Amino acid sequence: MEYKETANTVADHLLSYSKDQAGWKVCKKTNEVAVYYRPSCEFPGNVYKGEGTINASPEKVWECLKPEPGGLRVKWDNNVKKFELLEQVTEDVTVCRTVTPSAAMGIISPRDFVDVILVKQYEDGTITSNATHVGHAGCPPQSGYVRGFNHPCGCFSGRGEPGKTQLLTFFQTDLGGFLPRSVVDSFFPSSMVEFYGNLTKTLKSLK
Repeated sequence: MEYKETANTVADHLLSYSKDQAGWKVCKKTNEVAVYYRPSCEFPGNVYKGEGTINASPEKVWECLKPEPGGLRVKWDNNVKKFELLEQVTEDVTVCRTVTPSAAMGIISPRDFVDVILVKQYEDGTITSNATHVGHAGCPPQSGYVRGFNHPCGCFSGRGEPGKTQLLTFFQTDLGGFLPRSVVDSFFPSSMVEFYGNLTKTLKSLK
């Protein structure tokens, strides 16, 4: 049950991030999202936070966000090319492999990530995904992909005003390889803005 314990620890970390307002600096803002960052305690990089209001119910938003093979996420999220289930640990805990395409005009080559993911709903109805990197015997590093490492990351899909969702996201990723820090620091805020923009467009098309 090591995977389950790891996943529960990640959920505690993310809940703590969501309540802690200290040290966040804004790095990008659009109509859909404000992106903040602060130094990570997990690795020598940053943790990024996105806060936005989505014009759809939390249930509809979650349908688009669900971390599952064959789900909607791979259709609209430009940073998710492929999503594979490696192990169903419990009803709410999975180990998955995510493949990402090349990015930043080819400077960032294709990556893959192996994570344990916990889907958890809180008493107020907020639905969350909570993930971090793990090892899995069924998925060693593969040729053609740089293995990256997600530190505690995920999203909170909570109720806002009627028919709206307060979407809080956290990204905390070591992309691996030998990338200039400037490339990494510019990539994440831009990709998070794109994430919220594409999600909003997808939800409009589903109405």
